[in-house]
Amino acid sequence: MRVLYLLNISNPDRLSADSGWIFADLLAPALADAGAEVTVAAPAAAGDARCGFHQRKVPGTKYRARFSKDIDELVALIRAKKPDAVVANQIEEAPAVRTALLEAGSEALLAGYCHYLPFSFTGGGQLLLDPSLNDAGLGRPVLLAFAAGLSACDRVMIHSATAASWVSAAAARMTVDLGDRLRVVPAPRDERLVRDPATARRGQDAGTVGVYNHRLYAHYGTEHFVHLARELSASGKVRLQVMDLFGQRRAARTGLDGSPERMRDQLAALPNVQIVSDRGDRVRYRNLLAGARFGIAPFRPGCPWSMSVIDCQGMGLPVISPRLGWLAEHIDPELCFTTPAEAVALAERLAADDEFHALHAKRAHASTTDFTPALVAARYLEALS
Repeated sequence: MRVLYLLNISNPDRLSADSGWIFADLLAPALADAGAEVTVAAPAAAGDARCGFHQRKVPGTKYRARFSKDIDELVALIRAKKPDAVVANQIEEAPAVRTALLEAGSEALLAGYCHYLPFSFTGGGQLLLDPSLNDAGLGRPVLLAFAAGLSACDRVMIHSATAASWVSAAAARMTVDLGDRLRVVPAPRDERLVRDPATARRGQDAGTVGVYNHRLYAHYGTEHFVHLARELSASGKVRLQVMDLFGQRRAARTGLDGSPERMRDQLAALPNVQIVSDRGDRVRYRNLLAGARFGIAPFRPGCPWSMSVIDCQGMGLPVISPRLGWLAEHIDPELCFTTPAEAVALAERLAADDEFHALHAKRAHASTTDFTPALVAARYLEALS
């Protein structure tokens, strides 16, 4: 099978902070191992030497990635690569890809991957627009573009059961009939970030370190984490390491959303909180995780998946989490909380109670075993068949 993978990259300056690129970089070689011929069309190459690469322009902003398409480029690319399947990792790009397939005379299957959802649902079933995609009132046009993308696809792939239920509900509200086109295909774990907790040695300070390794956008619920960090730092029983995953961002990105820098400064001012950077180096990132005792999930209401959570769990770090979205589906119920007081109690218990920690380290590690690149690639090819 010849697969053309169309990848949007939102942060080419720091690829290690772009989960879509990491996903493609892990998946493309696994697809090649399974016998597929893969070409990645993106602003930066992903995969290994067996994978073809077509350079595409950086979209500039997250809105251009959704609304600005070069159909001439797509037509030429499809004619050159003659794919059996085209994957649009930016689901809103699917109508343009369908147009290009028509013009190129290609009968390739078109699959859209819902890597990011521009909405979420409350417990009462109310649809909420994602605030990160609602600048200048663009949230509803993005939602409609998302629905158009769903309609244009032969297959619609989604990370989790929670996200699948949200996409199905949103599609029904916008009169898009998904039929049997929806497939749950999780993201692959990074095998470089896998460690058997039974073989991990507890460092001198690891018993007190909790790690927060998520992007610091306000729409990730980072203000809630700042409040929790204040509570934990005041207790003095737990130290926190907060990842600065972005480093210095381009003006085009900070101009749209400067919240990561603001949140970073607020956290840096707290006692017992250390801001750390992996500098885009996966070895350093692994070492930072290896030196921690547990992880903390983001407070993001519309979370369909979190690669950073999987990174922690693959390393045998239990992750405490608010009861939200996919997080509540995936993380052990014993480690979910609803109040800051519950979160503090869980963090302090994981720091001090070796038996409790060992049990949940084992469970965390085991929860990622179905996400190896080989297993995910098999599910991917099944979805494209």
